[in-house]
Amino acid sequence: MSTAIVVPRRRIAMPLVLAGLTLVVYCSALNRSQPLIWGVAAVLSASLVIGFAWPHWLVSRLTVRRSGPDKAAEGKVITLDVTVENRGWLPRFMVEVVDRLPFVGAGKGRAPENVSLGLIGYIPSLDQRGFQVNLICEKRGLYQLGPVGLSTSFPLGLSEARRGKREGLSTLIVYPEIFPIAAWPLQGSPSLIHRGGHFLPNGAGSAEFRSLRDYRRGDNPRHVHWPTSARLSQLMVKEYEPLASPCLYLVLDLAADANVGQGKHATLEYAVKIAASLARLACDNSMPVRLAGQGKQAINIKAGQGEAHFGEILERLAVVDADGDTPYRVMLDKAAGDCLIGETVVVFLAEPSERAVDTLQSLALLRSRGAHLLAVCFERPSFLAAGGGATLTESALFAGLLDLGAQVVTVRRGDDLMRLFNP
Repeated sequence: MSTAIVVPRRRIAMPLVLAGLTLVVYCSALNRSQPLIWGVAAVLSASLVIGFAWPHWLVSRLTVRRSGPDKAAEGKVITLDVTVENRGWLPRFMVEVVDRLPFVGAGKGRAPENVSLGLIGYIPSLDQRGFQVNLICEKRGLYQLGPVGLSTSFPLGLSEARRGKREGLSTLIVYPEIFPIAAWPLQGSPSLIHRGGHFLPNGAGSAEFRSLRDYRRGDNPRHVHWPTSARLSQLMVKEYEPLASPCLYLVLDLAADANVGQGKHATLEYAVKIAASLARLACDNSMPVRLAGQGKQAINIKAGQGEAHFGEILERLAVVDADGDTPYRVMLDKAAGDCLIGETVVVFLAEPSERAVDTLQSLALLRSRGAHLLAVCFERPSFLAAGGGATLTESALFAGLLDLGAQVVTVRRGDDLMRLFNP
């Protein structure tokens, strides 16, 4: 087993120094008739030829294969199998396997670089050597891996020869990290809708009488209609129209200026983790959940439940990016137009403060349509490198959310999301 490291690719100084020294020695030999100086010049010239020619011979007649999973989870370790085959009649020495793996360093926001997977010291003729390398999937996303190639600067390190074709091209999708949520109390406390196991907002009891039906095991005794039960000599229970819908509506803000921070510590990355974890909770409890957002491409996953539906949401969350220019209020107005009465709408607030008034108006529209609000508010200054500025708890947006009766969860850079969402 080995661990990949990112290595620089600049080897210029040493060849220039040796070439200059060789030139100086030849000039000295021309002015003197001493055989020793000519011998030193010949040795230096041979070193230059060997240093530049031998590395190219070493990587010739070699092929490399890299295989590994095409799906992984953020924060997990994957194992890549690397095999280098020597098709030549002579052995090869000190060959390095170099690959392009964009997910390495993505957690820190670094640009993709070539990664050294490992160094093979000896490959016999007409044989192969292999090894495994463990890598951490630092950040969710869809990554194009490869091409994988070979390089060496053996024996003198004067030049580096590389052999790289379109080999090892593949894709890797890294799904967002999911943290466990035991039972998030929507609007304060969970409630059960009759015999279903759905979490409902607080106060989502029965409001309007609908019909009578036979008593079933597990029904609430308080719903028994005693006059009818006495008249029919069997237990009858009342059914009601619920005030709340057991449905979760996740609305992402995919505007570019609403995403602050770098790498895995960006507001969008936190929002994606929270959305994925809430979707997991909903599907585990047979609660319909849907997802919406507007970047360069629109996201509109209709309400559903079950593992297949959760897989669809997870696929979209893995590749979503803050690349849009649509203000968040537009998405919220759209959500207000198709939300259900009593539905819990989860909003992610990280946009610039100058749009807070418009956003509050859209949130008020959602409340007027009978939706419950769960607001995940990101403190932008904590995600910015420079820091500073007013905190979210001091802003007019926070006060407006409290006036609307929304549940508010404040998220700062580095917060333990599992602790925040398991009160």
